[in-house]
Amino acid sequence: MIGRIAVVTDSASYLPDHVRRRFGVHVVPLTVTVDGREYREGVDLDADLFYPMLQRATAVTTSQPSPGIMLEAYRAAAAEGATSIVSMHIGAALSGTLQSARLAASMSPIPVTVIDSGQASFAEGLVVWEVIDALAQGVDADRAPDIARQASARVGNTFVVKALDLMRRGGRLEQGARADAVPVLAYSDGAVRVSGNADTVARAVTLMAETIREASAAARYGLRVGIGHGAAEPIARELRRHVCVMPGVDEVIDYIVGPSIGAHTGAGNAGAVFIERIPHEV
Repeated sequence: MIGRIAVVTDSASYLPDHVRRRFGVHVVPLTVTVDGREYREGVDLDADLFYPMLQRATAVTTSQPSPGIMLEAYRAAAAEGATSIVSMHIGAALSGTLQSARLAASMSPIPVTVIDSGQASFAEGLVVWEVIDALAQGVDADRAPDIARQASARVGNTFVVKALDLMRRGGRLEQGARADAVPVLAYSDGAVRVSGNADTVARAVTLMAETIREASAAARYGLRVGIGHGAAEPIARELRRHVCVMPGVDEVIDYIVGPSIGAHTGAGNAGAVFIERIPHEV
């Protein structure tokens, strides 16, 4: 908790453990169904178990937490002494999680401010983290939606995926990926777009690093950068090597792309999300 304010998010945010522990963040799991069997992300199923299962699976789907599960988190926060809740979640364009949160908020024993991060994966986590930092600095909770909206607009991303067919079937990949190339992708405005094509994975890493370098050069303040992967650790490690020596990068966090996002990108995904950390006036 931050004072008497509880923070709730969902498992797709991949918020670092040290942030969750320090601020007592309640994480509500998304459901991943593999060949008819349901798993709760981060509870019954993690990335280490999921990606090998994905290679053998014939059907994999994801679904939002039920309003009842969300309400359990709100009641738990109230029982811990919270007097209000800020509940931040994966973008409404990508999941029905926000709808569950709003339904649960109407039944919560304490007031809940429900916020659409407009993002997914650790990009969502960066938005949540920005709001947490602001609240910890003493910013009033009423400003949380504006801070989240501004943070979401500042988030950038760049990534590669091996299983492009999964993204196409999900309707989230625009045209532009060459069949003979490694496409470098970016998510914005509810769609995945091709930002460049590389002849090799090494060149794709260079293109991703250039995107981050351009963002750091344009920023007035330092960048917080997350380097993540799903069953593609060598690519993430090489990208991290580039990013760690960049001027203007204040912090680099490693994260794993878990089942709820990996179900849509497939194994072999890697990339980065980043945000300029603008100070907040209290």
